Amino acid sequence: MTRTPRTPLIVAAVALAAVAGVGTAQAATPGGGAPSACRPANHLAKITQDRSSAGHVHFRVTLTAPKGYAACRLAGSPTDVLFARHGTALGVRAGRYGDQGAVVTFGPGRPVHFDIQVPHQGPGTPADEASFTLRAPGGEIPGTSVAEGRFEVAPGTVIGPVRPGA
Repeated sequence: MTRTPRTPLIVAAVALAAVAGVGTAQAATPGGGAPSACRPANHLAKITQDRSSAGHVHFRVTLTAPKGYAACRLAGSPTDVLFARHGTALGVRAGRYGDQGAVVTFGPGRPVHFDIQVPHQGPGTPADEASFTLRAPGGEIPGTSVAEGRFEVAPGTVIGPVRPGA
């Protein structure tokens, strides 16, 4: 019986796995412990009205992670933000503002939040859902997170960076 060397197959598999991970931040935890709180399925997100400022209405998106998930690091404003009402996309595109390089730690007992800043130009378009992609210091975290709550959007809406606290 002839044996086939396995080393080339193992090297090829490792190389393929490394290439597949290029360009996205890994929300895994060191040492293979608990799953990362940064993965969309592992956290909760809620939208509430916040204090208004001169010319703007603000809504706070708060992310919390249940016990059993590992803390992770987030940076900057979420990307690919879409707004909907009763499941129908609203077509309002959001920009970003603020320090996109600031890093915060998120996990159980360490909630984070970001701001949806809407220009106050009269009544905005009612919405009840925002979907978004979180960012880590090394790039985007794969998957789409969803937050629910009553809020409004308008042209010129911008998203602030993730900050510590609820």
